[in-house]
Amino acid sequence: MTTVSAPFDVAIVGGGMVGASLALALRDTGLSILVIEAFAPESSAQPSFDERTTALGNGSRRVFEALGLWQRLAPEASQIRRIHVSDAGRFGFARLDAADFDQAALGYVVPNRVIGRELWAALRQAERVQFRMPARVTRIELGEACARLQLVDGQGESAVTARLVVAADGAQSLVRQAAGIEASREDYGQTAIVASLRTDRADDGTAYERFTEAGPMALLPIVTPAAGHWRTLVWAAKPADAEALLALDDAAFLSRWQQAFGWRAGKALQLGHRVAYPLSLVRAGAGVARRAVLLGNASQALHPVAGQGFNLGLRDAAELAELLAGAAAAQRDVGAADLLATFAAHRDVDRDGMVRFTDGLVRVFSDARPGVARLRDLGLLLFDMLPPAKRALSRVSSGFGGRSPRLTRGLPL
Repeated sequence: MTTVSAPFDVAIVGGGMVGASLALALRDTGLSILVIEAFAPESSAQPSFDERTTALGNGSRRVFEALGLWQRLAPEASQIRRIHVSDAGRFGFARLDAADFDQAALGYVVPNRVIGRELWAALRQAERVQFRMPARVTRIELGEACARLQLVDGQGESAVTARLVVAADGAQSLVRQAAGIEASREDYGQTAIVASLRTDRADDGTAYERFTEAGPMALLPIVTPAAGHWRTLVWAAKPADAEALLALDDAAFLSRWQQAFGWRAGKALQLGHRVAYPLSLVRAGAGVARRAVLLGNASQALHPVAGQGFNLGLRDAAELAELLAGAAAAQRDVGAADLLATFAAHRDVDRDGMVRFTDGLVRVFSDARPGVARLRDLGLLLFDMLPPAKRALSRVSSGFGGRSPRLTRGLPL
């Protein structure tokens, strides 16, 4: 077994969208960065960069602008100019329009494969970022002065050391386990079916969120080279219902979707490949430990109801990058306990607020009791008539309170 003699400053375990974004943000700080990833970015087995899409809020757009990436993402980003929320079978609805807030868009929908492609194209030009992939971490020891990671790749076993280990390795994080951080998991009793869907009505920039008895359904605009008017469908249903939906042929599935969704987006014509993901809320008991920090799904894995999981994880990365850049400029230890405590304090308000917000939406709109349903619909109608409430919600994707990192304001580190 070979050990690298000079430790890296930062070892990022996980090269998905959050981990790669952090590495890119740190490329010019003078820190030595190692990214450890189990799959090559272009591999069909890479789960982060598949055919799913991600809704980027304006705060995330500004991060990518500051990183010099947005101009490459923009041609394949579909604008969300309006949001329409409705309660299936009931009278409640609410609308948001970007024009009411003097914004070009409330957000943007970008295919994950496009985000991955551009992140890694930029990372491969970064001189101080090194990669071990495909590689798997088998053991982590978090010591007083540094962390030691044992790896297995095509060349066999080896070990590296780093002053700070960043967990960007998902909801089942090995780094989190090694750090002794407990995580709670609440099963929502829902499975998300994700597919592309073509209708006969042109995309007008409207994102739909429709709450059904089985769970929420989202229909998002997308840019696609294929002919016709395509959108991304995310349909959360009870596991047994989801299994039955997946077993239907395309025509029967589209008929069921049309019955549940209605005709706002036009008549369903064609369905793409369907994939399914079980939904749960995973939340770590702490965001940091000795020589370790958790980002993205390793810290909190959210329900996709409001499309805020990646936006929250990217703000995690933006805050950490800013603190590490400051530590590098001051020649401080990037894994020091006080630095990590500052990170945790800066992120707690936003993280806690977003978890409560998304979890609350799921539970309120899953409650079928008549009294609750009536109050819910009255709340939607009241919200639709209150510009201040709409203005507050339009800013959620930029953060749920607390400090705003420089990158989320479009500023360099």
